[in-house]
Amino acid sequence: MGTWDIGPFDNDTAADFAGDLDDAPVGEREKLVRRMLKRAADSTDYLNQSDGERAVAAAALIAAQHGGEPTCPIYGPSEPLPTFPADLAMLAVDALDQVVAEQSELVDGWFDSLVGLRWRQGVKRLRDLLEPPIKPQEDALFEI
Repeated sequence: MGTWDIGPFDNDTAADFAGDLDDAPVGEREKLVRRMLKRAADSTDYLNQSDGERAVAAAALIAAQHGGEPTCPIYGPSEPLPTFPADLAMLAVDALDQVVAEQSELVDGWFDSLVGLRWRQGVKRLRDLLEPPIKPQEDALFEI
């Protein structure tokens, strides 16, 4: 079927990734998520669609533990996931930055249509959950 909607698990690749997580031993699930995020974050040339889709799904799993929406109950993982370490949030941010970069096949696929705009907004929401904006400092550190 390919891709049926804009959610992190609304494509065959991400649904298969969820199945891989369910099939993996409990102690290997974090490593699998880390590997998918690292593959996308370290992409220097062209991020292929499959790696991008897996990275978005992995980032959604991390974001769900940071107050984001729960993962898709139909296509997301059904087995329990570990509590992910804090460093994975920043790796997920780096991966999502690559997913929406010019050299990403996903960007090519989600061309500048209304649906593509909604997909980009969804990726941005995930990123914002993982890297909230820095609040401005209220008190001056020194006087000018």
